[in-house]
Amino acid sequence: MPTRRRLLAQLLAAPALVTGARQSLAQIAKRTLRLIVGFPAGGGTDIIARILAERMQVPFASAIIVENKPGAAARASVDYVKNAEPDGATLLFTPDFPITLYPHSFRKLSYDPLRDLVPVAPAAKSMLTYNVGPMVPASVKSLADFVAWCKAHPASANYATTAAGGTPHFVGVMFANAAGIAMTPVHYRGGAPALQDLMGGHVPASINPISETLTQAKSGNIRILAVTGAHRSAFLREVPTMREQGFDVVVESWLGAFAPAKTPAATVRVLGAAINAAAKSTEMAQSLAKFGNEPAIETPDEFAATVRADYARWAPVVKASGFVAEE
Repeated sequence: MPTRRRLLAQLLAAPALVTGARQSLAQIAKRTLRLIVGFPAGGGTDIIARILAERMQVPFASAIIVENKPGAAARASVDYVKNAEPDGATLLFTPDFPITLYPHSFRKLSYDPLRDLVPVAPAAKSMLTYNVGPMVPASVKSLADFVAWCKAHPASANYATTAAGGTPHFVGVMFANAAGIAMTPVHYRGGAPALQDLMGGHVPASINPISETLTQAKSGNIRILAVTGAHRSAFLREVPTMREQGFDVVVESWLGAFAPAKTPAATVRVLGAAINAAAKSTEMAQSLAKFGNEPAIETPDEFAATVRADYARWAPVVKASGFVAEE
């Protein structure tokens, strides 16, 4: 059987096929892999997508770019990728909640993440922080102290979230249930405005990704009472977990890539290997650390199992909360 090199030489030697062969090679050389992000440029997901894009090397892609397609709290980006060609040239890069939480919190959703998307690989993982601001006295130094404060000031027992129906929202629900207190979520459009109101004394507490709170905590603008990981964060070793403080709330978030359904398994494996290779690099680990994230490495099959487990985990939490997202 002729080798690939011999076949190519034969094609190029045939005058009638020279033009077509060159066009095919040019198309391959120009192919671009797009990472679709459902949030504006400059946000946490966008930054990590760009860190990944710099480190990924995909055999069939000459360039990897990040495209921001915000809208409908990231649902627009999922729809876009769901309807893209399943050729490996378009991937969704997303945090977990549009995949694992939204199906349970929206009465109607235009996509089914388990049917319309194929998990490729995670790239990063992190945890959330439970924070208080100047509205809460400096004497409140632990979650138990904060619970006591909420019981003494029930009208002020609120917490800011980065979006209705997102992971921070339901971490708050889980904590309130574990503490046996009533707390009202106050929803914002992103972490920045939530933290602004926290620091301004308009809400007593907030729940945010660690990437959004590291700088503010170090500057003394907020106080982090707990992290949501199974273990303490490498970036906040002095801050105990919720579980350490007697509240059985453990939530670790991921950001990962998904392909449209019907993308060939071989293509998914190539893409997954490229993401894993990037995540294993020292350079990417160092870049992620600046934002309180760590590399996450799983094969497509392992990532699919993680997605299914998280999907199943959130269903009873959302149902018990009674929350239904606005359309």
